[in-house]
Amino acid sequence: METGLMSDMNKRNLVYFENPSMRGLYDCMEEWQQATDRRLLSISVQQDRDNYCCIALTNPSEVVITSADGHNHANVTRFGTLAVDAQ
Repeated sequence: METGLMSDMNKRNLVYFENPSMRGLYDCMEEWQQATDRRLLSISVQQDRDNYCCIALTNPSEVVITSADGHNHANVTRFGTLAVDAQ
């Protein structure tokens, strides 16, 4: 049973940062984490001309557990127990 649309936070997990210094890049990324209260799953830092650039993937806040064939989904009940729903 599908419980509705995923939030925008889970639809997009790509983030881009740039700064002229590596320290500045770190500060931008740290500030972003504090402001959004989100974690970064992986990052790639490269120098592009006079800037340090970072492409990062955020850690999703929602995970859907499903069987390999996609027909059965795990569902947390309102009582906090985990059940499997057949589709």
